[in-house]
Amino acid sequence: MPRPVQAAGSTARNALKAGIRQVGVLTAPLRTDPDFLIIGAKRGGTTSLYYDLLAHPAMLRLFPPPVPGLKGDATKGVHYFDSNYFRGARWYRSYMPTEFTRQRVSRRAGTRAVVGEASPYYLFHPAAAGRAHAALPDARIILLLRDPVMRTYSHWKERRRAKAETLDFDAALAAEPTRLAGEEERLRQDPHYYSYAWEQQSYLTQSLYARALRPWVDLYGRDRIFVAASEEYYAAPGAVLARIHAFLGLPEVADTTGVVRNAAAGKPLPDDVRAHLQERFREPNVELRQLLGCSLPWT
Repeated sequence: MPRPVQAAGSTARNALKAGIRQVGVLTAPLRTDPDFLIIGAKRGGTTSLYYDLLAHPAMLRLFPPPVPGLKGDATKGVHYFDSNYFRGARWYRSYMPTEFTRQRVSRRAGTRAVVGEASPYYLFHPAAAGRAHAALPDARIILLLRDPVMRTYSHWKERRRAKAETLDFDAALAAEPTRLAGEEERLRQDPHYYSYAWEQQSYLTQSLYARALRPWVDLYGRDRIFVAASEEYYAAPGAVLARIHAFLGLPEVADTTGVVRNAAAGKPLPDDVRAHLQERFREPNVELRQLLGCSLPWT
């Protein structure tokens, strides 16, 4: 029986993607390391931020760039320091542009071009900070932190929309400690191990920002970490972008694409649940303020 056209096309695209990746691996010695990592937080606006940053004339795309019929958008994140670490450094560098590309874009932009990736699971993965610092000790770290109450709720809503969460919000939060039991240590010990629960069902735990961020601060130092509130970014994206450009050593461009990505409507959070979570996050938010040395709108 003839193979369906769609399946054949999909097979061809997969083969092409594999071939492009192999080219990237073979040319890894010619490729650059990233200058920055956007590490989170999940459901905090990292996708919108990354594509806004790509609009800067001195910002490099990951490899391969968008190809008509193969990929419409530039690649955002590689997830090397969390879920793909076992694939090795050459595989990671296969996603980076070549030094030749950096030089060409730098000449055109009149300033040193930079490249980075956005993998929002890095913030929460227990081994990511150590892995990243060992490979990229001079990288700059960027993150957007959203009101932890709303981040928690948005994370759960995302899983429900994907039909990947069967429990209602209260039940999912109650089940979280059992779901996550033992996962953190196993992730630290085994780079091949993937924990769906730790990445996708850690609704409340991923909002304990100080606990997740402290290893990054300890390794990179506070001065190499840029933190903004998601609420600040969405209220005045151009201002936040200009600050990040300065942080990366780029000419400031206070401009934005105006595109909000991955936003999703849903039922509002009930007032009593919101109040309960606000109290739950009160002390963690104090800890975060002390770690950062500054306040965010909800701390």
